[in-house]
Amino acid sequence: MATPNTPARVLAAALAADPATPFLTFYDDATGERVELSLATLDNWVAKTANLLQDGLGTDPGERVAIMLPPHWQGAVWMLAAWSAGLTVTLDDGAGGDPDILVTGPDRLAEVTAGPGAGARDTVALALRPLGGPFTEPLPAGVLDYGAEVPGYADQFTAYVPVDPHAPALVTPGATLTGEELLAAATRRAEEIGLEPSGRLLTDANPADPYGCLEALLAPLAQQGSVILVRNPDLGQVDRRCEVEKVTVTRLRAAGTPGA
Repeated sequence: MATPNTPARVLAAALAADPATPFLTFYDDATGERVELSLATLDNWVAKTANLLQDGLGTDPGERVAIMLPPHWQGAVWMLAAWSAGLTVTLDDGAGGDPDILVTGPDRLAEVTAGPGAGARDTVALALRPLGGPFTEPLPAGVLDYGAEVPGYADQFTAYVPVDPHAPALVTPGATLTGEELLAAATRRAEEIGLEPSGRLLTDANPADPYGCLEALLAPLAQQGSVILVRNPDLGQVDRRCEVEKVTVTRLRAAGTPGA
């Protein structure tokens, strides 16, 4: 089997190996929320979101999507969905040019809908509620409520145009990486932090961040391991959580993990 050379293909490889294995366990210690996604469940969310992008919003490969989300499991979904649809993720409104689509959470919704060029692009808002629920209040005109829209899309996805592993996949303030380069960087990151195949990583890195996407998403996928993602970490729970979740590598910036 050829080595996967795009994020979508590395997800497919992990899924083929063991679809039922837990891949992403999300904790928000400020709210008590816990969500566990198997690879099959993650793939289901990714497929629905990629279908929303491709069919609902009519995106074409190479278009830019700015993902402006805090550390959250839905950030991981959006990253993989955007790459599955052949889009270029900018992670910052304006990085690499004005985005064609902007994805935001409730904390930045007012900011992005009032900013310059707001009406010239598609804006998708995530409530970030448990189980991916929709907003409970009306959204500004023209803003798509992700939680209300995405359930209606198919849970299998096929890109109309095959994703080019050499096309830009991620634009950061300092570099542009292709899908193939992203996976190479993820493999190096796994080696740097000591994440072995099938390892379990505890981290508070943001999967929707230029650097966190390597550590909190692509490195665990490339190693066919798993990630425990913690938002607002309660450091008093770290030892017990490591034991319960069978963590093999801990990377908590809030705790001053060496090298984090």
